[in-house]
Parts: sequence; structure tokens; C-alpha cells
Amino acid sequence: MSEKRVDKSKEAEKRHPVRGVLSFGLMLAAVLLVVLFAAYRDGTGFDILRRYLHYGRAEQVGGETVYHYEAASRNRFAVLGEALVVLSDASLSVLGSGGEEVWSTPVTMTSPALVSGGGRAVAYDVGGTALYVVDQTGLLLALTADEEEPYISATLNKNGQLAVTAQKRGYKGSVKVYGRTPGPEPVFEFKSSQRFVSDGYVLGDTLAAVTLGQENGVFVSNIVLYRMPGEDPAANYSVTGGLVAAIGEQEGRLVTVSDSVLTCAGTGGEISGSYSYGGSYLRDYDLGGTGFTALLLNRYRSGSVGRLVTVDKNGEELGSLDIREEVLNISASGRYLAVLYADHLSVYNQDLQAYATLQGTGDARDVLMRSDGSVLLLSGGSASLFLP
Repeated sequence: MSEKRVDKSKEAEKRHPVRGVLSFGLMLAAVLLVVLFAAYRDGTGFDILRRYLHYGRAEQVGGETVYHYEAASRNRFAVLGEALVVLSDASLSVLGSGGEEVWSTPVTMTSPALVSGGGRAVAYDVGGTALYVVDQTGLLLALTADEEEPYISATLNKNGQLAVTAQKRGYKGSVKVYGRTPGPEPVFEFKSSQRFVSDGYVLGDTLAAVTLGQENGVFVSNIVLYRMPGEDPAANYSVTGGLVAAIGEQEGRLVTVSDSVLTCAGTGGEISGSYSYGGSYLRDYDLGGTGFTALLLNRYRSGSVGRLVTVDKNGEELGSLDIREEVLNISASGRYLAVLYADHLSVYNQDLQAYATLQGTGDARDVLMRSDGSVLLLSGGSASLFLP
């Protein structure tokens, strides 16, 4: 009897070979409906699907170590897709998605700085003469400045175009712009004879150079705009209320972060909006989010009482969250903002609604948000992955 039942079962499977496929299809359709609903609701559903398809799972309670590097107190980090760039005062390395070393070189830097944009990272020595541009495959460009014309700052826009600010003999500073395919010769250079230059950024065909001056005995920043390759400035605008600490972009607008106000402007020099800190002290910021800038504002010069704020391209507040605990680091990418507290990690959306939380972050002291919603937690000599 049992043999006959087995045979009948086998015959049934042969008669209905599509049942398994149909069941799988229905299950997949159900999953896709859930994902599409989430995507329609808050835009995160597609990221869930991306994480599931890539990592084989969309959720992980803890983090697994994916990168190892030499521990150094002055390490700087940048994420390029699934690659991790690590800069210290002695070395620059690109680590692949599996944690392997893709490229590395020894460096000698007194004040190492590392910024990313457009799938690239630029490492340079502030006040020094060394500069490197890398992507996930390794070195793209290496520059060495004259000792009398050291580097001040460098930026990469969302297309990966490089702007390098440096001292200039006979001038008060300069900004050199390099092509999308980086080469040793700049495609444009702005030289300032009247004001000191602290930074530069390329948005479309416009170079925005941050210059410093005085008005009524107070230091102010003036943004000079050049339509490349024009020789004369096309426009300029002033940023009142403090010196510019950083310049970037949000959805086609220039965004500057100063010590008391965030200012948004078009490439024609028109100011489209601003966000005042209202007497609070700027502790940290990140312009890496899509459509928002994150600001960490303290009520006092020291301590952990303050607010976390997100601001859109017009200077309008998107979200605000009172903070009453120590924040070690913040990082924005895509539609997400990661906040590393002393004992846990919180991931928020651009409206500062909670998206995910990880309790117990160990000795992590830095965090890198990735655009797909995954997060890298960085400790002394290793980085672990958290999947919300």
C-alpha cells in the first residue's frame, strides 16, 4: 500500500509540474506587493528589495565585520558604493566589497582630509602638498603642489568633478577645476587678488568660490560665481552671520553651512532661502543626503543638549528632533540619516522619523550611511555592517 501511495504521489508531481513554480510566483508577487506599497508610502521599499537581492537578506539584528584596517587615531573614512576608503597620516587604502585591499599607497600627511562625491574620494593634506583622487578600483589622479602654494581644501561634486583650493603666489588664493576624466592639468582656474579663498565647488558649468573679507570690522563670506570658462565673474552673493565652513549642493541649489546659518542659492547668485540656527551652536553637519542637509545644533557650547535638524534646498525645515544624549557622529546618504549615539545607532528618514535602531554598538566611534539604507559602523581597526 505504501509503495502505491508513493507512486501516486510521484505521478501527481509529474502531472502538476507547474504547482511549485506557481507557488513560488505567488509568494514573489506577494513580496513585491509589500515592497511596492512601502516604496509608494515612504520611498524605502525599493531599498529593502535592493538589500535583499544583494545581501540575501533585508534585515540583520547585529552587524558583521566586513573590513579590517590598521587602527590609527587620525583615520578618515569614505564610502564609495561597497568600497571603503581609509586615510591616515601614513597611508591611503581602498578596500573592496569583500574586505580585500584593492589599492594602497604610503603617504605623509600632517592634517589628512578625505571627502567624497560622484563615486570618488579625494584625499589631501590641509596646508600640505599631497593630493590623491581614487574610485573603487584605485588611483585616478595624484597631484603634488609647490611648497609655496599648499592645498587649503578640495571638493567633489555629485558628478565627481574636482575643485581644489590652494594658496597662490602673487594672489590671495586660487581654485582649480579638473575635468570629469581627471588629468594633471586643470580645465579652469580662478585666481583671487582681493580676497582670501577658502573653498570652491562646481555645480553644472558654474564654479562657486568661497572668499573671505571684512565688512564693518566683521568677517563675512562672499560666494563668487564663474560661468566656466568665462574670465569674469557672472554673479556673487554674501553669506551673512559667520564664515562658511562647507559648500555643496542640494537638487540644483548651492548650499553653504556657516557657524550660524545655512544658506541656499542659485547659480545666478539669487538667494532662495536660509535657515538660522537661532542662537544654537553648530556641532556637526552633513550635506550628503538627497534633498536635505543635516545639522546637529547644541544649545550650549559644550554638552549634549540640542537639536537634530534636516533642511531642504530652500532653507525650510523638514524635521527636528530634540537630543539629550551624546552624539558621536552623524552621516547622511540617499534618503537616510545615521546617528551614532554613545550606546546605540539610529537611522532616520529625511523628516527625522525613526527608520531603524541598533542597540549595543560596542566600541564604534564613527558611522557611514550608504544610499541603500545599510550602515557601516567604524571602530579602531574594523568596520561592521548593519542592515536595517
